[in-house]
Amino acid sequence: MSEPLVDLAWMRLLVEVGRKGSLSAAAEALGLSQPAVSYQIRLLEQRFGLPLLHRLHRGVRFTEEGRRLLAIAERTVSEVDALQRSLRAARRRPTVRLATDYAFSSLWLIPRMHAFRQSHPDIDLQIVATQRLGHHWREDADLAVAFGIGSEFGTGPRLLMPERVVPVCMPSLAPGLSTGSEMLIQQGPLIHLEAENISPWLDWSSYLSRRQLGGFSPDRSGDLRLNTYALVVQAAMAGQGVALGWLGIIDHLLEANLLVMAGEIVSVPERGYWLVPGSDSEAVQSLASWLIDQAAVSNIERGVK
Repeated sequence: MSEPLVDLAWMRLLVEVGRKGSLSAAAEALGLSQPAVSYQIRLLEQRFGLPLLHRLHRGVRFTEEGRRLLAIAERTVSEVDALQRSLRAARRRPTVRLATDYAFSSLWLIPRMHAFRQSHPDIDLQIVATQRLGHHWREDADLAVAFGIGSEFGTGPRLLMPERVVPVCMPSLAPGLSTGSEMLIQQGPLIHLEAENISPWLDWSSYLSRRQLGGFSPDRSGDLRLNTYALVVQAAMAGQGVALGWLGIIDHLLEANLLVMAGEIVSVPERGYWLVPGSDSEAVQSLASWLIDQAAVSNIERGVK
């Protein structure tokens, strides 16, 4: 069953007269009576103040003025019909809203978005990015990727990437590594990711504690403090100091030699990025499977079991 077309009144009528070449054929195509079509044409001619059609023994022929008006009507009707088809098709496409944080969305997901769109061209993906996943995220999203411990996210979360952190800096600072990464960290400056309340991830204090590196002050004058991880990474690439790099999130920057490792890796296997289930629609499950596959490839490349 064909979808109803947007009513353009006289424009659509004029186009059908041009296509069919007669008032009776246009009337049949539009489901109208011939007198009704003739009446509408007469009204149109009255409004323009001149004839638009030559009535022939069989059919009609447009006047010069009628052909000019027909060209406008054909173009308008064609564009409106095309827009209607496009909007209806877009409305039928499934849309999946993914809630996640700024770091995952900007540094991990966006570089892979093209691959997802190629493999799932019929799914529209919307990213709902926040600093941290809120308790009521399901009101705004269908699925979530969140950082923390699995027990925080209810039943059914799946670990995508365990937390593995390493100090990183721009390559021009790398010569300092010849004297030891600890010396580079000690000399700083350090770039901090500030968190509200207690940090849910490794910060410089917890990193140094796990490395059992005493004598370091992770809170010194001259250090740089930023409130989003994307800014932390940008500052590190700009040579502003040494930052903590989350493997999996910054791998592509290490591979491109935009950042280099400046210390030892510290792992927190029970913590990391988790896929938190939401809606069970087919489109949501397709995105979830794709995220799992992509994370698995990333983990294999980094030697994570």
